[in-house]
Amino acid sequence: MASFKIKRLYIFMLKTFLPLIMMTFFICLFIVMMQFLWKYIDELVGKGLSVDLIAELFFYAALTMIPLALPLSILLASLMTFGNLGEHFELTAMKSSGISLLTVMKPLTVFIALVSVGAFFFQNNVVPQAQVKMWTLLFSMRQKSPTLDIPEGTIYRQIPGYNLYVKQKDPNSDKLYGILIYDVSTSSVYPRIVAADSGSLNMTADKTHLILTLDHGNWYEDLAEGTTMSSKDLGSEMYRREAFKNKEIIIPYNDNFSRMDDETMRGQYIGKNITELRHTIDSVSLRVDSMGNVVGREMRALPSVGVPSSRFEISQDGSGSNKAVLVKPVKLSKPIDFDSLYANLPATSRMIVLNGAISHIKMDKQNYDFKGLTMEDDNFIIRRHKIELHNKFTLSLACLIFFFIGAPLGAIIRKGGLGTPIVISVILFLVYYIINNTGYKLARDDRWPVWQGIWLSSAVLLPLGIFLTKKAIDDSAVFNADAYRNFFRRLLGLHQTRHLTLKEVIIEEVDPNVALAKVAAFKQHCQEFLERYEERQSYLTYLQQGYDKAQLKSLSVEVEDVVDYLSNSHNQLLLNKAMDFPIVRQLLSYHITNYRHLGTALAVLFPVGLPLYLVGTHHQANLKHEIATAVRVCDEITEIIENANKKDDNTQQ
Repeated sequence: MASFKIKRLYIFMLKTFLPLIMMTFFICLFIVMMQFLWKYIDELVGKGLSVDLIAELFFYAALTMIPLALPLSILLASLMTFGNLGEHFELTAMKSSGISLLTVMKPLTVFIALVSVGAFFFQNNVVPQAQVKMWTLLFSMRQKSPTLDIPEGTIYRQIPGYNLYVKQKDPNSDKLYGILIYDVSTSSVYPRIVAADSGSLNMTADKTHLILTLDHGNWYEDLAEGTTMSSKDLGSEMYRREAFKNKEIIIPYNDNFSRMDDETMRGQYIGKNITELRHTIDSVSLRVDSMGNVVGREMRALPSVGVPSSRFEISQDGSGSNKAVLVKPVKLSKPIDFDSLYANLPATSRMIVLNGAISHIKMDKQNYDFKGLTMEDDNFIIRRHKIELHNKFTLSLACLIFFFIGAPLGAIIRKGGLGTPIVISVILFLVYYIINNTGYKLARDDRWPVWQGIWLSSAVLLPLGIFLTKKAIDDSAVFNADAYRNFFRRLLGLHQTRHLTLKEVIIEEVDPNVALAKVAAFKQHCQEFLERYEERQSYLTYLQQGYDKAQLKSLSVEVEDVVDYLSNSHNQLLLNKAMDFPIVRQLLSYHITNYRHLGTALAVLFPVGLPLYLVGTHHQANLKHEIATAVRVCDEITEIIENANKKDDNTQQ
């Protein structure tokens, strides 16, 4: 029977979660697709692309955007699911029936784990192919010529090599009036200019040429070659002017869509799976290492101060082959003073030496700069492939992390619908996106190791998921400002206040005699503590002993018992006075250590012991002031109870 109930719970949770995640997934995917459209809309509009090409591009783009939309949809769906359960007290009913939050989350945890596994295979097998198709289409669309749409009164520059101006257009017959053509396709200084009263523009059947039919115009052309002319070169033979009634000009213009080959993109890091990425990383790393070894051998073989490090000798076997023999180091009785040798040279020789040294340095610098740039390019390729390799795994972990953030957070805030969950999801996802993008740039620019930059967002958000899950299981008030305020008060040793309200129903009435006895006993224990620690503790005594933890614990328990007993009173004045009782805290600064030798060691280490002593004795002084306040409150409460007893006696008489 218990097994059947658990299965029904699992089915209920899945039925609640699955519609929400489907809805949020398509909403998030639509949002990221709109971002993609806004980014590349300028490159798509005005190209005359067919609907099937646009749809194909959007299909592949949607596949590549799934890794970005899936974690956000899981976060939003888990927030809405558990927020709805908490808002309608269904989660409270489950907990009151003995079902823990982890048990409620179990079926969804299994489902998200399966989604994470599927996301890994999707990221490894599907996304590379989709990215290859998407970028191939996008680059092909970028190279396509725009559709001819010549405006009125504006120079049209979309025809390669030609600038076209049209004064007026007939919308019914597509007739053009006031045509002015600037042919800048030649290397002449001045463009060829054609002016016509009217004309029409058509395209050949194969869409590779434009046919411009002109009526009643003039043709102006500069026949001179070169870029400069003197006044004496100007003559009638240098120019051409032609008047015409009808003329046709054929202009090369390819309006067809030509798709690029997928192999160009498939060789990039975006089109590779894990096996191919690792193979490329290993091969390029081997090439970088071999290049480094070659550079190292070349540098070791360079002459030192003009002395070669090796010499060639002809073998003695008569074969005539040469072999390199290392030159043995020359042992000098004393170091060579190059400055004195240089100073003894003639001025012309010194200039020759300097110029030769400068030229050698420049050549070596250019050579090694070129090799360094080559190696930097290879290192950049390695980093980009490593980033893509790590991204195959971060998506799966991000799905789990966002679920363990959204589910407990929804159980804590207990707000369903789309309002609050969307706000929280957007804030959390923006934090994730900023951290992830920062880590990506640090890894790409080689400022951090690749694994640190790519896993940075997961390392930051994983502790948050663990923290929220633990708080939700313990039913802790995560967003309770008073809890955090009290925590920092305890941390800084500040005074904490109590809050008591008059109870509507009281089961155990306050007995004045019992209350007086409890208050008197607590007052006596407080006075004993103040008498024991009347003087300020010395430096060594504080670090070795401090205040008695057992006595402080006893006072803390006793004051809570007194306040709890007095809280059952109908006397508002007594309740108000009971709130003046201080909260006896158990701060570490009251008693640093239980080990005397450790306290002695801290006392010897003045840079550590002295700040501890100053802070600790300040907290001890605050504690003694609070206990003295407790003694005063005990007297005032005793007076209130006694006056109330006298008043009751007078009423009875």
